Amino acid sequence: MDLRYPIGEFKFAAPLSEAERATCLEAIEETPAKMRGAVADLNDEQLNTPYRPGGWTVRQVVHHVPESHLNSYTRFKLALTEDQPTIKPYFEDRWAELGDAREAPVDLSLDLLEALHRRWIWFLRSLAPEDYQRTFVHPELGVVSLEKNIALYAWHGKHHVAQITSLRERNGW
Repeated sequence: MDLRYPIGEFKFAAPLSEAERATCLEAIEETPAKMRGAVADLNDEQLNTPYRPGGWTVRQVVHHVPESHLNSYTRFKLALTEDQPTIKPYFEDRWAELGDAREAPVDLSLDLLEALHRRWIWFLRSLAPEDYQRTFVHPELGVVSLEKNIALYAWHGKHHVAQITSLRERNGW
């Protein structure tokens, strides 16, 4: 198994059915609780353990998820309020090396993730089906539909939770 991708790499086949979209929204909604469960009762030494050789620590993974999801939430808003906006990417690897990502208590990011997802899910469920066809331009990935982005972020949460839970399994935590 590739430790970077314990649930496999992201794959997307458009269009999503209404049921598939609902499944994506459920996965996004469940991410905060699953992330909190994944790190429950871990001590600082465990939180500072890389999930794989050469990878981020568990702490860095936890801090990364709300940072990434905040960016995605903003991209959704931009796509719905502007005509195919070009978004600004960010260097997630550099963000993960900043002091807060390396040292801050994970509860800060877990609380942020919960609040963000409550708001994000409310917003996503308010969209009309045609809204999911709106797009933004990612300078590296090209044109991205909101439909593809919800599938990506449904996967993204599961992906990072699985990095932590698979480490816990391997280490008997």
